[in-house]
Amino acid sequence: MALARLGVVVLDCPDPRALAEFYAGVLGGTVEDNEEWVDLKVPGGQALAFQAAPGYVPPKWPGTDGSQQFHLDLVVADLDAAEKGVLELGARPLDAEDRSRTWRVYADPAGHPFCLCTS
Repeated sequence: MALARLGVVVLDCPDPRALAEFYAGVLGGTVEDNEEWVDLKVPGGQALAFQAAPGYVPPKWPGTDGSQQFHLDLVVADLDAAEKGVLELGARPLDAEDRSRTWRVYADPAGHPFCLCTS
């Protein structure tokens, strides 16, 4: 029996509204701004939230001197089309050169790593 249920995944960042807009462009959904806390309600999916973090330092990928903490795996139908879209929205590639794999790694505009995956 579960003790709790997952409410929301929260990402620290320097600009919550901007990062919520980035993920809204990737996942769809509605951005709800509550000053230092911004929610992204994704239709049929898990909500994401973004909070302002003074002195925010993005994780390093790959992290040789520490952990990347966590990353999001985003399932897509077409890796090439999804890659084009996330790059246009402001992502940057971290490990996307091997086109034989079923996943590619990017950083969102605040530096959080995320993967586009076909399965």
